[in-house]
Amino acid sequence: MRWNLKPKPSPEKISTLVESLQISPMIAELLVSRGIETFEDARLFFRPSLSDLYDPYLMRDMDKAVERIEKAILSGENIMVFGDYDVDGTTAVSLVASYLKTIYPNITTYIPDRYAEGYGISFMGIDYADDNSISLIIALDCGIKSINHVAYAKQKNIDFIICDHHRPGETIPDAVAVLDPKRTDCDYPYDELCGCGIGFKLIQALGMNRSQTTEDLVEYLDLVATAIAADIVPMTGENRILAKFGLAVINSNPRPGIKALIHQVKKEVLTITDVVFIIAPRINAAGRIKHGNHAVELLSEFDFEQAMEFAREIELYNSERKELDKQITVEALNQIIENQEKDKFSTVVYQDNWHKGVIGIVASRLIETYYRPTLVFTKSGEKLAASARSVYGFDVYNALEACSEHLEQFGGHMYAAGMTLAEENYDKFKNAFENQVKKTILEEQREPRINIDMEVNFADIDEKTIRILKQFEPFGPQNMHPVFVTKKVFDTGYGKPMGLNDEHLRLFVKQNNSTGLAAIGFGLGKKYSLVVNRKRIDIIYSIDENEWNGKTTLQLNLKDLRESQL
Repeated sequence: MRWNLKPKPSPEKISTLVESLQISPMIAELLVSRGIETFEDARLFFRPSLSDLYDPYLMRDMDKAVERIEKAILSGENIMVFGDYDVDGTTAVSLVASYLKTIYPNITTYIPDRYAEGYGISFMGIDYADDNSISLIIALDCGIKSINHVAYAKQKNIDFIICDHHRPGETIPDAVAVLDPKRTDCDYPYDELCGCGIGFKLIQALGMNRSQTTEDLVEYLDLVATAIAADIVPMTGENRILAKFGLAVINSNPRPGIKALIHQVKKEVLTITDVVFIIAPRINAAGRIKHGNHAVELLSEFDFEQAMEFAREIELYNSERKELDKQITVEALNQIIENQEKDKFSTVVYQDNWHKGVIGIVASRLIETYYRPTLVFTKSGEKLAASARSVYGFDVYNALEACSEHLEQFGGHMYAAGMTLAEENYDKFKNAFENQVKKTILEEQREPRINIDMEVNFADIDEKTIRILKQFEPFGPQNMHPVFVTKKVFDTGYGKPMGLNDEHLRLFVKQNNSTGLAAIGFGLGKKYSLVVNRKRIDIIYSIDENEWNGKTTLQLNLKDLRESQL
């Protein structure tokens, strides 16, 4: 495990912030390292306001999108809201469809079947629209590369509005409007919105036509916050504003569907991390195991009792997903050993009966054992389909692009992607991908790393510091939970392994004569020998609060520890 201490930001910028905000150098350093360098930056960070959101009409084609929807409403057309089957897609469909239904009745939703249709806009979906006299499709979280699909729809006199956040190809689909801040010809000031976030910008623009303010649309932000958390987009700019206000809705007055999911786990106050690990997997489970329509039904339901029924069904899908995930991970790990591929630069595994709905999760699990870019393939109709996951700093999308001659189609991000290929091309692709990774991956990208914000002493950690650190929430990419290193600490004798197989570690640590702090290290039980007899250790941790029996205490969440150097 590589310990990576971030470079110290400019001392001048730190001291400027200390002076203007009257804060400690420690907090100022954390802020500057996040790009917060002025009083106004800090105001936006600590006191975000809905008024700080950008005008939706700054997005290219927004005027065309709104004009086409208004025309459809005026002339009584049938509108289909189409979206991908993951959390971002299903929340986006629920958001846009439920808003449109407040102003117009002829709205239907469509989520493609993961197995029969695959990812993104499908010909089956367009045929369904044609069969049901639908003349306008609003596609969310997909479509930026669907050139042939949009052309096919046009032959049937069906218009498309595309709302996507994935990287465009060289050609933009010939749709009525293409809303994607990643378009090179789009000057929208923030290009890291998720698909549901772009859906929100669309209803924001439609709302402006109806004299609605952003405050009137706050009730939809529980969906946006869920999508932001699940899609792991940067927790900066507009995403941070939408997530913060959306999290407040989740904790105060969520829609019945989300309330029903929370009811299943009986947790009172959720953080953005809880949304990632509690709400998102359950919404995802519907599309993974059964059909994404179940998630849309849940999120669009306004009767709580009915929502509870949907949530109970989804809980069963989630349990099934967990079992499949465990089973396939074991089979994939065995395949790596049997094929003598433990020392490769990439992992590419395939079995025709693996459940397509969980191969992305399995790819992430495999990285926990073999830290390298990973692709997990299964059979999907006549083709093979795969989910890709990557390691820190390595762009798997670019690697796939370099091997695209062997692929039928692919799409995604730097760290996650999907693709299909003909079965006869599997071995050729597997070799090409391995060679591409071997050629381009850096040595430091082949080892797990922990990024450390700064070194601190326990004396620096006081109540005021903790109070300010809590205001850094919600955490996410580019605004991660601060991670610290403290050197030459020792366990006061309370340290012990814990858990079923002693896999975890509980300590009570001091530095010199400091106040002792409770610490817990999940998965660090094997390092217990390093802490016995008050041995001096260096620890990496984040600062958390532990609630037990109504009492809240400070707790260090250990990431790693090692013997101190003399």
